[in-house]
Amino acid sequence: MEIPSRLSKIWPGNVRELQNVIERCVILSSNAVLCPRVLADVKRAGEHSAPMAQTLADAERKHILLALRDTDWVIGGPDGAALRLGVKRTTLLYKMRRLDITRPI
Repeated sequence: MEIPSRLSKIWPGNVRELQNVIERCVILSSNAVLCPRVLADVKRAGEHSAPMAQTLADAERKHILLALRDTDWVIGGPDGAALRLGVKRTTLLYKMRRLDITRPI
């Protein structure tokens, strides 16, 4: 449900977002009156908390690359990325092939 046009200038989101923000203001308010400052703080905090959307494959690729860089591209053994990631060496090799991860030159 969208907010009526006269209210859309005040609140750019939908009704559920407004309801959630008001509930959060009530929880964070120290007295019985909601002041605009609390509403502004809650709204501003919500704007910065939304992470960039990424696919599961992108997240997995970044995580594997981080582990490989931290282990100086050692894949197996006691100091390898596979152990750090909690997977078998062969599983890590499979995922690297699937995600097109190669050691830089």
